[in-house]
Formats: sequence, structure tokens, C-alpha cells
Amino acid sequence: MARLAMAMQQEKKHQHVEAPDGGWGWVVVVSLFISSALVFGLLRSLGVFFVEFVRYFGESAQAVSWITSIGVAVQQLLSPLGTAACSAYGSRRVVMIGGFLSALGFILASQATTLTHLYLTMGLISGSGWALVFTPTIASVMQYFNKRRSLAMGLGFTGVGLSSFAFSPLFQFLVQLYGWRGALLILGGLSLNIIVSGALIRPLGPTKVIERTKAKSLSDKYRSFFSHTCEYFELSLLLHRGFLTYSLAVTFINAGYFIPYVHLVAHSRLVGFNEFQAAFVISSTGVTDIVGRVVSGWASDLRHMRSLHLLTIWSALVGLFLLLLPLCSTQGNYVGLQLVSMAYGFCAGALTPLVFSVVPEIVGKERMVGALGLLQLIESFGGLLGAPLSGWLRDLSGSYILSFVVAGGFLIMGSIIITTLPHFCSCTNPPPLSPKDTKNEFTEEERLKQVLSLDSTENIHNTDRIPETLLSQNHITLEEIPLSAKRTDDDADC
Repeated sequence: MARLAMAMQQEKKHQHVEAPDGGWGWVVVVSLFISSALVFGLLRSLGVFFVEFVRYFGESAQAVSWITSIGVAVQQLLSPLGTAACSAYGSRRVVMIGGFLSALGFILASQATTLTHLYLTMGLISGSGWALVFTPTIASVMQYFNKRRSLAMGLGFTGVGLSSFAFSPLFQFLVQLYGWRGALLILGGLSLNIIVSGALIRPLGPTKVIERTKAKSLSDKYRSFFSHTCEYFELSLLLHRGFLTYSLAVTFINAGYFIPYVHLVAHSRLVGFNEFQAAFVISSTGVTDIVGRVVSGWASDLRHMRSLHLLTIWSALVGLFLLLLPLCSTQGNYVGLQLVSMAYGFCAGALTPLVFSVVPEIVGKERMVGALGLLQLIESFGGLLGAPLSGWLRDLSGSYILSFVVAGGFLIMGSIIITTLPHFCSCTNPPPLSPKDTKNEFTEEERLKQVLSLDSTENIHNTDRIPETLLSQNHITLEEIPLSAKRTDDDADC
């Protein structure tokens, strides 16, 4: 009993780490800037290669669209694996391994002879690397910031807009100078910089593997494989109504969000603009994207409106501008196309940091890391189907007008689903969970364990066999169970 109490006190000491809201956190923001630029900034600019792939392989727009969709879907589908590895071994080494895989995918893609090779290299290998980069870096920034979290996220995500502005004309130039194979090889070398950005990450506390090794002889002997899985992946969130509703909304948003970045260049070429005019449309969108991210983070941290309400507004506006985009580009109206694309870029940039910043408001900060991974997993279905559906509609209708209309509908539907979240109509964030509320979450955990067929003979009143899952989830207080560990909202798992 005395040894167990001492172990719990040591665990509490290691886990109680206040978010500094600055300091080395700004260096981690720089890491997010580099990583986001070389992941999603690069993804946004792959539309330059879209036309080249259609021409070289002689395939349909739908078939070529699967390259980007597979990459986005794999990145999001494997994000829980990235967050689990981050919780176990730390963000730094996970992000560095992800950077190597993302570069390897592009290097191998430069030697592709069929679309299947591109699916496996740019889609599967690079997508797996992005899964180990993006979500762990976001989690690291969110651990360093509390009061200025939205601003830090907005500044870190400006890398996406800046790279969108620079990469699209650059890639067009590289394709004309070296061909698409040489351009992909250069992209692989560029992606190696993610390894450097991963080296900048400094964890705030010890990983779960270190903590568990110290207390292994006390309380970790009888835990099952499924219990470990629940803890690392936060599977109890699959029974959380608010989280599931929010994940469904983000899935619809994700289905339409990437369609302009995949097909806007091809649409511009189709309506009569040359290669560099089409590429400059993406570049101008990237400029307003940068402004939108900073403005959104600054406005959210003012606390005049809930971040959830701002996210709803921005996502609805993105859907509206996607509906207007094909109408304003008809009859060679380049100015109209530019204006609507810039408005779309501003709103799309504004919603991106808020998608992740509102997660702690829904599930609590103690389950934030696992929630980010599961959110990316669920929304991957939208990313997987969005671009191929857009390509299929283009093949069916002969233009991209219907594709952008459907994309706008997805965004508007996502904003409507967000309004069904619990406490959405409240002008302030819901209060922290009270001891009575935590009993409901304990019920979720117990229900999940029953589904996974865990050992039903575990007795939480037996202090020699207190499940570590419960001790690490803030589901039990000192008043309920003696010698259990209390955790605060500032705890971090990664």
C-alpha cells in the first residue's frame, strides 16, 4: 500500500506539467510551420501534376484523383497510430521517422511506370509518413499553449498558405524544366526537411512507456492487451456523443475541403486559362489562406465568441464560395475566378486551426491527444471519397461545375451538423466536468471494456489491481477511491 501510494505521487509529479504559453513552445510552432508546409501545403499544390499524369498515363480524371485521395486518407486513417506512438515514445522520433517516409514515397514515385505505382508510393508510403508527422506535431503545440492556443495553431498553419503560394508556380516551373519525374525527385529532397522540424520538438514530460516502466511491478502485471489499446488510442471516445457528432461534421467538411486544391488548376485550364494563370490562382488562394489563419487564431483567442461558433461560420462561408466559384469563372472571367478563390482561401484558412483547437472543448484536454488521432481516422473517409467523386462528376458532365457544387454542399452540411452538438447554443464553453459528470465517463469506459471482452473480474476496490487505465483517465477522484491519482486539465499524454 505504501509503495503504491508513493508510485501514484511520483506519477502525479511527472504528469502535472503546466502549459507555458510561450518559451520553447514558439520553437515547436516553427516545427508545425515547416511540417504543415511540407505536408498539406505540398498536397494542395499537387494539382499541377494532375494534368501531367492524365496526359502521360492516358487515364481518366477519376483514376488520377485517387493518388491525392489515397495520400490524404492514409494520413488521416493512420493518425491514431501516430498519436499512440507519440504517447509511447515521444513526438520527436515519431515525426522524424515520418519525415523519412514522406520523402521516400516521392523519391520512389519519380520512377513510377503505372498509376498503381503512384498509389503505392505517393499514396501509401508518403501518406504513412504524413500520419506520423502532422497530428503529433499539432498535439505538441497544443500541449505548450492554453490561453493562446488558437493563435499558436494559426501561426503554425500559415506554413500551408505560404507554401501554397510558393509551391504551385514552383512545381509548374520544375515540371517544365525537368519533367514530372525530376520534379517529384526534388519534392522528395524537400520533404527531408521534415526530419529537421521533428528534431525541434522538445517534450514537456515523460512518455507513457517511461512512466509505466517505473511502476510496472506495482500495478501493471494483470492488464490485458485490450486495456493497453484503450489507453493509447482513447477508444472510450467512440462512445462519446459529442465527439462522434463533431467527427461526422468534420468528415463532411473534409470531403469538400480538398476538392479545389485537386481540381482548381484543371478547371482553370479547362475554361481557357494558360498554365501559369491557373497556377497563380492557387498561389493567390494561398496568400489569403495565410491571412485567414492568423486572423482566425487572433479572433478566437479574444474570447468574444466561442471557437465552435466561429468554426461553424467559417465552414458555411467556405461552402458558399465553393458554390459561387464555377459561376464566377465562366466566359473567361479571370478576375471573378481570382476574387472568389481568394475569398475561399481566406475562409478555408480560417477554419483549419479551429478544427483542432475546439477538440479540448469537446473531450477535455486530458483526452486531447487520442481524440486528435481518432478524429483524423474518422474524417479520412471524407478525404478518401471527396476527390474521386469530384473526378467522376467531371468525367460524367464534362466540366468541374457540378464537382464544386457538391463540394460546397458537403461544407454546408458539415456546418449544420456542428450546430447539433451538446451545449452549442451556449454563449460560453461548458464548465469543467464535475465529479458527478465523471461517473458518466466511467460508465463509457466500463461499457467499452465489456465490448472488448476484458476481464470482468477486475475489482477497482482491490488496491493491488487498480487498472492503470482508470488512474490515467481522471475518472476517479481521491474521495471515491483511496490512493488514486488526481489529474488536472493541463495534463498531457504525448
